[in-house]
Amino acid sequence: MIMMMTSTYKHIVHYYETDRMGITHHSNYIRWMEEARVYYLKEIGWGYDHLEEIGIMSPVTKVDCSYKHTTTFADEVSIHVSVEEFKGVRLKLKYMMYCKEQLVCEAYSEHCFLNKDGLPIRIKKEYPEFYEALTNGN
Repeated sequence: MIMMMTSTYKHIVHYYETDRMGITHHSNYIRWMEEARVYYLKEIGWGYDHLEEIGIMSPVTKVDCSYKHTTTFADEVSIHVSVEEFKGVRLKLKYMMYCKEQLVCEAYSEHCFLNKDGLPIRIKKEYPEFYEALTNGN
């Protein structure tokens, strides 16, 4: 059973992230997911720089976004990220994005874990402390 730790990352919408209509372009939400994911991993003590240093690569294998409401220039978007599912090989993260307490996007990203040679890693067996951090949010 996963005890979900939620981390909240804040992003201010930049002017260049908006389109001609003044609305945030949909592709930016994917970038914000990455920013929030990097922040989340750092918060649980396993920053991307450390993961790569010890030989863990974590490519994205799937992304899913459901856009609920628009955002515009200078809006503050709070991105709540948590582990949705993790069984040791694949990790699924959930992102709930809010602006002024209104849900603007619900999204998911899925990742696998590979060593430097591109071979799958069983995190529970090879990096039990990392596994524990992902499953217990510590």
